[in-house]
Amino acid sequence: MRHPLPYAFARSAQLLLEDDGQSLVLWHGLVPDAGALSEVLRKHPGVRQLMPLDATALAQRISAAYSQNESSAAMVVSEVESDADLSRMMQELPAVEDLLESAGDAPIIRMLNALLTQAARDGASDIHIEPYERHSSVRFRVDGTLREVVQPNRALHAALISRLKIMADLDISEKRLPQDGRISLRLGTRAIDVRVSTLPSAHGERAVLRLLDKTQTKLTLESVGMQGDTLSRFEQLIAQPHGIILVTGPTGSGKSTTLYAALQRMDATQGNIMTVEDPIEYELAGVGQTQVNARIDLTFAKALRAILRQDPDVIMIGEIRDFETAQIAIQASLTGHLVLATLHTNDAASAITRLTDMGVEPFLLSSSLLGVLAQRLVRKLDPADPSGYRGRTGVFELLVVDDAIREKVHNQAAEADIRTAALARGMRLMREDGERLVQAGITSPEEVLRVTRD
Repeated sequence: MRHPLPYAFARSAQLLLEDDGQSLVLWHGLVPDAGALSEVLRKHPGVRQLMPLDATALAQRISAAYSQNESSAAMVVSEVESDADLSRMMQELPAVEDLLESAGDAPIIRMLNALLTQAARDGASDIHIEPYERHSSVRFRVDGTLREVVQPNRALHAALISRLKIMADLDISEKRLPQDGRISLRLGTRAIDVRVSTLPSAHGERAVLRLLDKTQTKLTLESVGMQGDTLSRFEQLIAQPHGIILVTGPTGSGKSTTLYAALQRMDATQGNIMTVEDPIEYELAGVGQTQVNARIDLTFAKALRAILRQDPDVIMIGEIRDFETAQIAIQASLTGHLVLATLHTNDAASAITRLTDMGVEPFLLSSSLLGVLAQRLVRKLDPADPSGYRGRTGVFELLVVDDAIREKVHNQAAEADIRTAALARGMRLMREDGERLVQAGITSPEEVLRVTRD
């Protein structure tokens, strides 16, 4: 499918011309720009069909059409490597850029935009740009797995990193220290936030870019993979007026997404929901979100103390990293607030011992803890390719704290004893939860074993 109109014109005039090789179809708004419409019809007399669409649907169709037309990153890198005018690579670039309007830009800008566009199109969560002795490598993390996309010429690496630094408002002259920054981009109608981290290495600076799609559809507990009794029991927990609920797992296991889905389950108009995060990954309507900032010493603990003076009903903590944050969270849950927080542990029972190891008093923890949800993400089988995967879903382990579990926590019982007691009360291990996905044909046994092995 060809789209003869330039993207910038199509977007501003809200007109989309589609050419499938046999006929021309012109999509337009419900109240089209008469001048632009007549000009397109004059230049393309072969148009046989006019198709009206409402503004939102038309904008999405235009964005989808032109993002699919974008050249692959490998093609653009090949073009850039053959471009002799390397002096143009250090031109200024605005902080906010529409990636679909990069065709006329300097080569290194087109190359970086092509990488970002393809990563967003492929659903990548991270981009790795890595220098080696004789070559550079660009890899995408898709569905939790890294795969190489292209090997740019080693001579382009420094210019590519410098371009990233300019976009992320970092110091391009500082190559000896790690730096962190942020870029706000658009891909048509999609708003994408990019977190940039640079790190010196033996052969130059490497960079990792974390992509956060701000315009994702509304998150639900069902969409993250929660089902059956796990879903119903977790809903009962988040309906409690006070207490603390922990979501635990390694980095990249979907903990923040689950918490966002839980917050969206609540009615923000009937209460004051506040969060402290690092960073804010998704913007939630009606929720007060605060981002920690190490540069000005705004830590989780400091932000949490300030939030408690804002009359909150529900507090979400992006991560409990230290005793101070844990202590404030526990105290908040004991004084009439519902607290949701994440923690880095391997399973549900170990989250309890992690907090006591941090210094939280067992009697305080037993009085405040409502439950612990441990989770992992498994790749889903691709119906179009039985040997491959596409997309991910969650496997869960929900430990609900009842009187028996509460007594064990209070008495500082061993982790294994807490796990045994929870299993006797109906807790299902993550591996067992994964087996239902295998039986339903959603994932493979190998994938469940991969993510749940100790």
